[in-house]
Amino acid sequence: MTAARLPVLVVGGGPVGLTAANLLAARGVPLILVERNAATSDEAKAISLDDESLRTLQTAGLADKILEIVVPGTGTRYYDRKGRPLFHARGPQPYRLGFPFKNQFAQPELEQLLLDELKSHPEADIRFATELVTVNDHPDGATATIRAPGATNTQALQASWVLACDGGRSTLRELHGIGMTGASHQEVWLVADTTGDHHDQRYGMHHGTPGRPTVIVPGRGGRCRYEFLLRPGEGEKGVRPGFETLRGLVAPYRPLTEDQVERCTAYTFNAVVADRWRAGHTLLLGDAAHMMPPFAGQGLNSGIRDAANLVWKIDDVWHGRAGDRLLDTYEAERRPHATAMVRYSERLGDIVMTTDPRRALLRDAAARALLRTPPGRRYLTEMRFRPPARHQAGLVAGAHALTGTQLPQPRVLVPPSLHPRWFDQVLGPSYALLGVNVPEAAWRHFENTGWPDDRLDIKRIDVLLDDRLPPANAAREAIADADGRLDDALAAARNRFVLVKPDRYIAAVMGPDDIPAVANTLRQKTS
Repeated sequence: MTAARLPVLVVGGGPVGLTAANLLAARGVPLILVERNAATSDEAKAISLDDESLRTLQTAGLADKILEIVVPGTGTRYYDRKGRPLFHARGPQPYRLGFPFKNQFAQPELEQLLLDELKSHPEADIRFATELVTVNDHPDGATATIRAPGATNTQALQASWVLACDGGRSTLRELHGIGMTGASHQEVWLVADTTGDHHDQRYGMHHGTPGRPTVIVPGRGGRCRYEFLLRPGEGEKGVRPGFETLRGLVAPYRPLTEDQVERCTAYTFNAVVADRWRAGHTLLLGDAAHMMPPFAGQGLNSGIRDAANLVWKIDDVWHGRAGDRLLDTYEAERRPHATAMVRYSERLGDIVMTTDPRRALLRDAAARALLRTPPGRRYLTEMRFRPPARHQAGLVAGAHALTGTQLPQPRVLVPPSLHPRWFDQVLGPSYALLGVNVPEAAWRHFENTGWPDDRLDIKRIDVLLDDRLPPANAAREAIADADGRLDDALAAARNRFVLVKPDRYIAAVMGPDDIPAVANTLRQKTS
C-alpha cells in the first residue's frame, strides 16, 4: 500500500474524534480510531449542539438520528441581577442552516450514537482501550506506536495523516512540542446533571445574579444541567462537592435527592489556543487546538467546525484530487474564528456572570437601553454580538461581500418533481458551482477559461431567482427558490458564479472577468 493510500489515524474517541471518523468513513476514507478509555464517556460534559454542527452531521447521514436525542432548542434566555428576564437570544433567522439554532443533548447518548454509526462502516477500524505512545513523521506519512494502558508491548501503525482529537491534555500536541497561548481562569464552578427535573423550557437560562451566577439547561426526559459559581471555600477543582452543598444550591429551583444526581463535579476553565495546528502529518482539532469557557456553548461546536473544515480536505488529498498544500488552509480558515470565539466566551462570562453588583447594574441598564431600539433589540436577540464565522484567508479568492461566508440551507425546488428539498442534498459532497441567473453564454465562457476540472470534482448548478420555474431538461441541474430564502441568500450574486466549498463556505463569487484569477488561486492552494 502506498503512503497516499494508508489509513487516517484518529486519536481520541470523544465527540470530535467520532465526528471526524464518521465524516471520513462517509467519504470512503479508511481510518483507525484509537481511544485510551475502554468505552465512550458516561459523563455529560458538552450539552449544546448548534445548527452548524447538525448541518455537518447531516453530511454523514446522521442528522435525523441525532434529532431523536436532542431538545430542538430556541436559544438562551438571560436574566438580570434580580432574576428578572432581560431578553431571549434566539440567534439569526430560524432554521437558516436547516436546523434549530441551539439544541440541548446528553453527551453519553451522542457519543454512543456516533460510535454505533461508525461501527457500521467497513472503512473504520475502531480500537478502544488503546493509547497512543509515540508518533514519528516522515515524508510520506507518519508512524505511530500504540498499546493497551498499562501494557508493555506496543504496536506500530502506518498512517497517511494523524488527527489529534485527544482533548485538552493532548498527547499528540505534547509529542510535537506545541504550546498553547491564553489564560487559565481560577474561578471554580460546580456543575451537576440531574434527573427528575420539572424544567421543560427549550432554552438555556443564564441568571446574572452577582451573589450566585447560575446556568440552567433543561434536557430531555427530566434531565437538567445546573452550573453555579462557587464562592471561595465552597469547593475546589476536581473535588466532588458534598451532596448537601449541591442540594442547597439547587434548592431555589427544585427539591433534590441523591439518586437524582447523575454527575457532580467542580471545575475551572481555560481560554487557550494552540500555537500551531499542524506538525507535518499531524493536525489538531477540538480541545487539542483550542479550549474556551462554557458560557457561549461553543466548545464542542468549534471542534465539529474543525472536523467539517478539515475532513473534506483530507479526502481530496487522500484521493489524489489535491496536494497537501490544501491542508494549510485548515488553520488559516479556522484559527481566526476559534480564537475570536475563545475571547468572546471569556467576555460573555465576565459580563453575564459578573459578581460585581455595580457591573451587573450597568450591564442590565445597557441591555435595557439597547432593547428599546429596533437595531439594539436585533443585536441582542439575534446574537449579533457573536463572532461571525467567515473565512478571511485560506481557500478564498476575491473581495465580494459573500466570499468566505457560509451559504445558508434553504429549501429548493428540483425538477422534474419540484418537491422541496434541502439545498445540501442538491449540492452533494464536493464543490458546487452555482450560476445565479447566468445565461448559457456565461456558462460557455466559464468552460473555456481552463478551470482545473482535471483534479477537482465541481458540480454545476443553475440557480433561478425571481420565482422562476427551473427547466427539467437543461444541460445542468437547475433549482429554484422554495421558501424565499434562496433569493435572500444569493441576491447579491445575481448574474455571477458562486463557488461553494464542500463545507458550504463560499470560496469565490465571480463575474466573467474574475474567472481566470480565481482559477489560478484555486490551483495554487490545492496543488
